[in-house]
Amino acid sequence: MAQKICVVGLGYIGLPTAVMFANHGVRVHGMDINEKAVNMIQNKQLHIEENGLQEKLEQAIDDKLLTVSTSPEKADVFIIAVPSPIREDKTANLEYVRKATESIVPFVEKGNLVILESTVPPKTVENIMMPELIKTGLEIGTELFVSHSPERVIPGKVFEELVSNDRIVGGINEESSRMTTELYRTFVKGTIHETDATTAELVKVMENTYRDVNIAFANELAKIADKIGVNIWEAIRLANFHPRVNIHMPGPGVGGHCIAVDPWFLVELNPELAKIIHLSRETNDGMPQYTADMAASILQAKQIKSPKLTVLGLAFKGNIDDMRESPSLDVLRHLEEKTLDVTAYDPHIKEIQLKNQTASVEEAYGHADALLILTDHNVFKEMDPNEIAGMVRTKIVIDTKNCISRDKWEAAGFEVYTLGDSKNR
Repeated sequence: MAQKICVVGLGYIGLPTAVMFANHGVRVHGMDINEKAVNMIQNKQLHIEENGLQEKLEQAIDDKLLTVSTSPEKADVFIIAVPSPIREDKTANLEYVRKATESIVPFVEKGNLVILESTVPPKTVENIMMPELIKTGLEIGTELFVSHSPERVIPGKVFEELVSNDRIVGGINEESSRMTTELYRTFVKGTIHETDATTAELVKVMENTYRDVNIAFANELAKIADKIGVNIWEAIRLANFHPRVNIHMPGPGVGGHCIAVDPWFLVELNPELAKIIHLSRETNDGMPQYTADMAASILQAKQIKSPKLTVLGLAFKGNIDDMRESPSLDVLRHLEEKTLDVTAYDPHIKEIQLKNQTASVEEAYGHADALLILTDHNVFKEMDPNEIAGMVRTKIVIDTKNCISRDKWEAAGFEVYTLGDSKNR
């Protein structure tokens, strides 16, 4: 087992990974260029939300097994877990990966292992990392070992899935794979599958693209169901009883740092061949506009003078605080283009980041003419419609996640509208 690990990038993946190794007795140094995040971690404060992270972070620091700063340190293993976003033109921005690799070069020594955890386009290890690591003067594959082992965890269940999920390890050679497998065996209980680096890169992107294409299919079905008066949620539920069918659920769009991003890596790689992938991305990217149009048309049909619309949920999925690539942001933009009076509320996002965002429950629900649910947080699923009824001006709720009880809300006097079910429109 490695005596010391240096984790570069202390975000939604890097920090839990660093803490996990520290909690298993490994000395870890974490670095991030975000000084505010580093200062918070040093004071045992979290800059991200993740179940169990607070307790595990405190233990790691109290045990003196985790240190953090804004620069790397010498170690046996370097794990790079930095963002790999897309630019406005939908091409991969790999500067974070390149700069992170560049930053560790002065600290790398003979016999070290460098692991890229970030989800990246195929050939990133070969084309982006290798040119930087060669500058160490070490022979790659015999004196310096390199691999790609992408995370496969879901926000909110990171620690559970770090342990239980199978893991892909792709080394530049067999020794790199072996060393990486041995390292993750520190806490991974799932099967570790070894392959080469480029295959590992492709596998992770494939996994997220499969889900994106499936969601695009569900969103197309939702639009069709709207036209023919079928409840798509009921139809999908019944279709999924087939032993070889697993249709995902529709929604107001696809967000997050993976599913909304990674398919573009394949489109960029070969646009002529990635036609279904490209169309799926366009379908899912079009759902925020579809959602905004639906909400606006419902309000228009009610002929409410100067209606106030409250958007519930800014995070890209339920019970987390992550707004990266969240479709809610695009829905808000399209609603603003329609000059609607919009207020946004998300109990998981403590910091006010948008001009029309509120942290006040009273301000969110008070005098609202319609509630538009975009994120299926538990707190929204468990709302008491009778309590809400006394706060709003008009009893309308638009549910794009099919996450509330229609019967309960209708019993409280609300008109309930659901994405993919036009029966009540």
